[in-house]
Amino acid sequence: MDLADSMSIAASALRAQSGRMRVIAENIANADSTAQTAGGSPYQRQVVTFENVFNNELGAQEVRVGRITLDDSDFGQKYDPGHPAANDSGYVATPNVNTLVEMMDMRQAQRSYEANLNVIRSSRSMAISTLDVLRA
Repeated sequence: MDLADSMSIAASALRAQSGRMRVIAENIANADSTAQTAGGSPYQRQVVTFENVFNNELGAQEVRVGRITLDDSDFGQKYDPGHPAANDSGYVATPNVNTLVEMMDMRQAQRSYEANLNVIRSSRSMAISTLDVLRA
């Protein structure tokens, strides 16, 4: 495996983590979204899964966003009898998004993104150093 291959593999991880951060940002943005009508469902948290894909050109595994699934955990409830989506008891279903969990997931995705970016920077630096040695 050469430096270009390692950069390609790291780039696939950058794309995957970028997709993960997009979904996490969507979850955070909708953390307070409720249904607009009685009996409706609020926003349902999305979860990203990754999958390995064999790259025939490189002869190596790359990563990409696989399926984006819905979290099946229970919705929250808050008492708001004046809300249009309130049930007969006055409770409104709230999204199953925990912003603290989402922020931790975002931080993990950010660190993974930064680690792969450092792989690309290091590979680039090594390639430049190699060219400098060959010129001398």
